[in-house]
Amino acid sequence: MSRIIPIIPRAASLKTHAPALTAPPPLSLYIHYPWCVKKCPYCDFNSHNVKEAGIPEQAYIDTLIADLEAALPRVWGRRVHSIFIGGGTPSLLSPEGLDRLLTSVRTLLPLEPGCEITLEANPGTVDTARFAAFHAAGVTRVSVGIQSFDEGHLKALGRIHDRAQAIRALEAAATHFTTWNADLMYALPGQTLAEAAADLEQVLSFAPPHLSCYHLTLEPNTLFHRDPPSLPDDETSADMQEMIEARLAEAGYNHYETSAFARQGHKCRHNLNYWRFGDYLGIGAGAHGKLSDHLGVHRQMRHKHPNTYLDQGAASDFIQEQHTVEAHELPFEFMMNALRLTEGVPRSLFEERTGLPLEVIEDKIIAARQRGLLEVTDTLIRPTERGQRFLNDLLEHFLAH
Repeated sequence: MSRIIPIIPRAASLKTHAPALTAPPPLSLYIHYPWCVKKCPYCDFNSHNVKEAGIPEQAYIDTLIADLEAALPRVWGRRVHSIFIGGGTPSLLSPEGLDRLLTSVRTLLPLEPGCEITLEANPGTVDTARFAAFHAAGVTRVSVGIQSFDEGHLKALGRIHDRAQAIRALEAAATHFTTWNADLMYALPGQTLAEAAADLEQVLSFAPPHLSCYHLTLEPNTLFHRDPPSLPDDETSADMQEMIEARLAEAGYNHYETSAFARQGHKCRHNLNYWRFGDYLGIGAGAHGKLSDHLGVHRQMRHKHPNTYLDQGAASDFIQEQHTVEAHELPFEFMMNALRLTEGVPRSLFEERTGLPLEVIEDKIIAARQRGLLEVTDTLIRPTERGQRFLNDLLEHFLAH
């Protein structure tokens, strides 16, 4: 067992240090697809209902490619470790359109051998033939948004699929992909502990290599936030969480991140890069990106509305907002990601990814350790079991004051 050691102070402070990265972190590519058949009432992502005129797929793919071409100088020479196509509902893409998009990505960017390419899929928009075509286009992993198998809960969540479609989508994923994810939600409107357990047993019957289990939250700017449904109380929700964690541990899953569980060898490499404060280029309407260089860490956001984004194609002006992250903000941004990982991260990673010595946050680390929320060993920074349970309390220690 690693011994716990103190951080040796070197009179360092955020006021006297500017970020100085010696090497860029691993790079991922995120591609946003903003359309859905119908927006769910709990969703706060940049998604838009399909209009009567349909989806301008050809024009959108053209614009994505132009966006990527315009961004190349920012990532020149760097290999891409993973690609994630999220939304919205990317499984609305035609297989031909997806093939054209991924072919262009491979032409413009060098991909690491075995690059993980994930596509999010809604069970109401896929079948086995479509998954086969997506795999043929180069997708190596799908993430299937099941949420629940209960017809009443699916209806309350505004999902466009039913139980039978959820089952067929998981059967198709297991047929065509060696690694894939299923999303489940719990603490749903009116849900009982027994119903949450039934959902979990149903999804386990397909032996998914990866599971994401999310507590339903009422996010601002959603229909559920404006008109809240009746949700399980805190005690029942906590019981659901404990049941899920215990059952998945029993089934051989590693609870490696707050909401993520994986069998051996099936952690999501793309999301791991986020949580380890890696870099990602984001293209598509409203896509966010984080890119690092010797001058610091920079964040970008593309134009959010699909029509506005499409209009930028001719001018190659896709970025709506961008800024360099201030030194005093970097500790929180790093910890907000890294402390989601139950096994923690190497202590050297803080300096590698922020360009700041760990000593600049010694007082914050000591305070978190004194409350039993954080452990720092000779090799690792990691949340304690209490820190995992009260992650927001832990993160508050790293907010800039």
